[in-house]
Amino acid sequence: MKLIAEKRSPRERHDQLRFVRADGSGAACMMPRQGILPHDLLHYVVESTLGCRHGFLGLVAAGAQPAFAMDVGADDDSAKPGEPDAIRSEAARVEALVEAMQAQLWAGVTDDMVAFRLGVEGACASRGCAPPALDDAVITGLFEAAAALAERWNAVPPHGVLELELPRGSTC
Repeated sequence: MKLIAEKRSPRERHDQLRFVRADGSGAACMMPRQGILPHDLLHYVVESTLGCRHGFLGLVAAGAQPAFAMDVGADDDSAKPGEPDAIRSEAARVEALVEAMQAQLWAGVTDDMVAFRLGVEGACASRGCAPPALDDAVITGLFEAAAALAERWNAVPPHGVLELELPRGSTC
């Protein structure tokens, strides 16, 4: 799936993210400006780096509308028989990872593995899912990918776009 992130006017509070699926269909959502890499672009970092198939972007790629994608599994046509719980669980873990990354980025701390793991554990506990096992190299890779994407996003001028390709992942 192609993601097209568009910076809107500096006076606006939101930018826009458009999705173009492999079948040519599309969808879009607004991305609130946060002073750090937008939440939905952090999803790109997590899902593409870890190869996740059932996170927010993976569900949109499979046909869900962005506003519906986090209500995972209820009416998900991409689910195989018996798979909705696995889809919900993976989507919850991805959201927990994104939430923990966001907290670390807002705090300006990207090298505290203990704080990040505690953030992931807390976010997973609130979602009723098991935290993923991540070694230090994977966590470092996530933050390096976020920094690289933030640099690219920050270089986009108003009304400019950043195009990304979401690789088809595996279950993470």
